[in-house]
Amino acid sequence: MIEWIDAMIASDSRGSLSAAAVHLVMLAQEDAEVRAAVLAASLVVPDGQPLVWALRALGHRSASRVYGPELMARYCEHAARTGTPAFLYGGRSEAVLIELTVRLRTRFPGLEIVGGHSPPFHEPSAQEDEEIAARIDASGAAVVWVGIGQPRQEQWMARMRPHLAAPMLIAVGAAFDFHAGLVPQAPDWMGRHGLEWTYRLAREPRRLWRRYARYNPRFVAAFARQYAAQRSASR
Repeated sequence: MIEWIDAMIASDSRGSLSAAAVHLVMLAQEDAEVRAAVLAASLVVPDGQPLVWALRALGHRSASRVYGPELMARYCEHAARTGTPAFLYGGRSEAVLIELTVRLRTRFPGLEIVGGHSPPFHEPSAQEDEEIAARIDASGAAVVWVGIGQPRQEQWMARMRPHLAAPMLIAVGAAFDFHAGLVPQAPDWMGRHGLEWTYRLAREPRRLWRRYARYNPRFVAAFARQYAAQRSASR
């Protein structure tokens, strides 16, 4: 994945990448605007282990998890060596964004973070979009990390991609909260066994319970239907 991002930057492409969780997949099934935003991305990778299991069961044997926070950390480590400049778009507040910047620079000495912006929770106006596009372009960022939650971040990338010079926009969900130390990450073993959602639910029940109660059962049911239909067609 690091090599793919570097290749996009080297070719001066205009790409976007989203690390998708079950929540985003199911929203895209229900909402045409979300689906269009997801399909507009250059690459969408499975962030959650349940998606990996589903892909493998449907015949994509080489499917593997691309965990957004890990991707961000690994690329920042790489960027600290290569000098690839980055812009941070997201965070729950400016204070959180500052803490994220400090922590990333401390963890990856030499990392070039050339700017950041924590957007308001309301939908930005056209003028606000123009202003942030000008700021990002002026920063000279090659990568824009986007952490404003799914599907808002995918819709933002789809809307802003034509207006930004940065070669890569990368949506990484809750990575900003994790790397800023705002929310602890689940243990690795929970991620490998598809249980990260239970850890996050226990930490933030008021914010997340509706999401998991609504979309996890729907994902299981939708996968079962697709799997049964595929098995039936192959007979």
